[in-house]
Amino acid sequence: MAAQAHPTPVPTDAELLQAQADLWRHSLYYLTSMSLRCAVELGIPTAIHRLGGAATAADLIDALSLPPAKLPFLRRLMRLLAVSGVFVIDNSGEEAVYRLSPMSYLLVDGVADDRHINHSSMVLCATAKRPVEAAMGLAGWFKKEVKRPPFEEHHGAMLFHESLEELDAEYHRLANDSLASHDNFGIDMALRQFREIFEGIQSLTDVAGGDGTTARTIVKAFPHIKCTVLDLPKVIEKIPADGVVNYVAGDMFKFIPPAQVVMLKLVLHHWSDEDCVKILAECKKAIPSREEGGKVLIGDIVIGSSPGPMLEAQLLMDVAMLTMTKGRQRDENDWRDIFMKAGFSDYKLVKQFGARGVFEVYP
Repeated sequence: MAAQAHPTPVPTDAELLQAQADLWRHSLYYLTSMSLRCAVELGIPTAIHRLGGAATAADLIDALSLPPAKLPFLRRLMRLLAVSGVFVIDNSGEEAVYRLSPMSYLLVDGVADDRHINHSSMVLCATAKRPVEAAMGLAGWFKKEVKRPPFEEHHGAMLFHESLEELDAEYHRLANDSLASHDNFGIDMALRQFREIFEGIQSLTDVAGGDGTTARTIVKAFPHIKCTVLDLPKVIEKIPADGVVNYVAGDMFKFIPPAQVVMLKLVLHHWSDEDCVKILAECKKAIPSREEGGKVLIGDIVIGSSPGPMLEAQLLMDVAMLTMTKGRQRDENDWRDIFMKAGFSDYKLVKQFGARGVFEVYP
């Protein structure tokens, strides 16, 4: 059914002038991303950190051994990044002084902070040639009767798959480094904020748990929990036995090692709704009844409803999934639907955790 027709409102002069400026901004946003990439490649966040946390553009020219003639251009780059929130700018003196913001703090090497994971690989991965080329083909992709995501359609290879390694080993490595920084970030904070959830758990299987970073952190904080990591054989075979975590090679679509709690952390957003239902159905087989403490613990992006930068970030991640994978980001109603289709009886959204939410899903 077609939407009810409404006359197109005629903008005012002021609205049209603002609209033009907004079009400039949206059309040129890629320059903000590429300026951020430039800052990462030059090592500007780390340079500011090593200079005591504050630096002028001239200080950065010296510290990074850049040609002095590039000073006026670096000032312009830093000005844009400061306005974008990447750096903090102090204009009270004769020369602008730049400091790290929380965003650029995540791009520094050598920070002595357990919460810190360098996200430079994520920036470099997201702004690289291959995902940009896939995004540039979106209009053509929409016109075709194809089911493969734009990235796979354009490059003939799947993200995080052997086919990409064969095509471009360097980008494949960068994508996996980016995934690790993304997935492992915030573990310590989560264990502090959700301590009451883990205190009652006796055994836990971390599905697609990679190298076991999350599982080892859980055992360190809660030694009574018996942790198992399930991942593909190609992942597990590279992990040395540590005597702390039990590592199992397998396929989450076919079998999940039994435990009181099964955990899926930033896994399901890579998969279609149909695949998520299959994965969750296997999770349900692996846990005991709710009365015996059985549940599935899910940490993943939950699209909110309040306008602002957080919602924009969540929706950008959704279109990134559309472009790169067969997955998607979901709001609470979307999550509820796949929980019920997988045969679960109830769920609870425990808490929002940045852009993510934490669900307990009950058999």
